[in-house]
Amino acid sequence: MRIPAHAVCTAIRDDIVSGVFEPGGRLTEEVLARRYGVSRVPVREALRTLESEGFVTTRRHAGACVAEPTEQEAADLLELRMLLEPLAAARAARRRTDAHLKVLRGLVRLGQERARRGQGEDLRSLGGWFHETLAQSSGSPGLIALLTQMRHKIAWMYVVEAPARPVDSWAEHGAIVDAVARGDAERARALTAVHADRAAGAHRLRLRAAVSTSQPAVNMSGGRH
Repeated sequence: MRIPAHAVCTAIRDDIVSGVFEPGGRLTEEVLARRYGVSRVPVREALRTLESEGFVTTRRHAGACVAEPTEQEAADLLELRMLLEPLAAARAARRRTDAHLKVLRGLVRLGQERARRGQGEDLRSLGGWFHETLAQSSGSPGLIALLTQMRHKIAWMYVVEAPARPVDSWAEHGAIVDAVARGDAERARALTAVHADRAAGAHRLRLRAAVSTSQPAVNMSGGRH
């Protein structure tokens, strides 16, 4: 079975974000092909895509390596997200579908319930789904792609501290959805800007320890997402 390049790309990106491959580490086609159980062709295509996304860089005499973002690049990324998420919310207020709204309200309901019960282990993933759905609701493919890429890169560069008062954070989510439901683009933009600014303060640059250069094989045909 031929594994498509986009699946290999996702696997390599996930391993970069999770720290399996450390910044500056070499990414040789042969080693990656063996790790994921694929030929070198999809690996080569995946590395080109990851280079365009900023996860990989090509060095003279070394080939493909994991990129080494600077602190300034990491700070710029947070600032860009703080500009683009309010834009996505404003567009969502104009373009969201009933299906988007149903999912957003369901996520807010779950998040508020988990926050009240102190079930913090679920809140991070629920928050990620909320912001992903809000971006999807914007109806702007280019904006959705940018925000998706930013989420991956921010997860790679930062550790995010849990909010001191998760109930308040989910109340902000609920207010954003109310504005989106009413079609109030300016209020959705303003609420999301405040929320994004507050969330940015919880980000701490990730300290990455060196990892072993010997990595176990990954079976790409075994249901990896």
